Amino acid sequence: MSESAPARESTTRAALIDAATRLMLEDGYAAVTTRKVAARADVNQALVYYHFGTMDELFLAVFRRGAEASLKRLEDAARSDDPLRTLWQVSSEPQGSALTIEFIALANHRQAIRTELADYTRRFRRKQREIIEQVSDAQDPGTPTPAAATVVIAALARILSMDGMLGITDGHDEVLALIEDRLTRWPPHEAPSPALQAAPEESAPLARRRCEQ
Repeated sequence: MSESAPARESTTRAALIDAATRLMLEDGYAAVTTRKVAARADVNQALVYYHFGTMDELFLAVFRRGAEASLKRLEDAARSDDPLRTLWQVSSEPQGSALTIEFIALANHRQAIRTELADYTRRFRRKQREIIEQVSDAQDPGTPTPAAATVVIAALARILSMDGMLGITDGHDEVLALIEDRLTRWPPHEAPSPALQAAPEESAPLARRRCEQ
């Protein structure tokens, strides 16, 4: 059975986004041209403009797909057994970090990209803060605020990625060891077991008898 026209359009659009993403990761955003994208996707060059209209729209499609995937992974992290560790894994994923650096550079020249990047960054950090608040102890003076922690996470992930692009690994093992130590000492808070929770008023005598046994 032949593919329907809408399905073909969706497949072609996805192939163009894939091609642009690979070019950005391999050669940087400056390498993303209609000719190269079309060649990588093995389609006619005119289809780039047919599906996206402008290069800005193509870049935005690449960015939005990656950003939405990262937000979804953060949603999953919030429900994981170890939310903070999963948050770090999502935030420091090498391909995502490399693309973010490219989009930051691109945003210096394109207002539409800058606006979109800022919007998604706020959404991403808001979700990070929510996850960190799940595991934070507000009474511990040694615990950074969730807002401060999100900035530190972003900075560490970015510098590790930038160093990696340059082939620099000095100090990386030590930094990763510090992160691992912090993650180990900052476990998710477990809910009190039912036996330790305050019993309803009418069953207080029964609760006292259990404790005395």
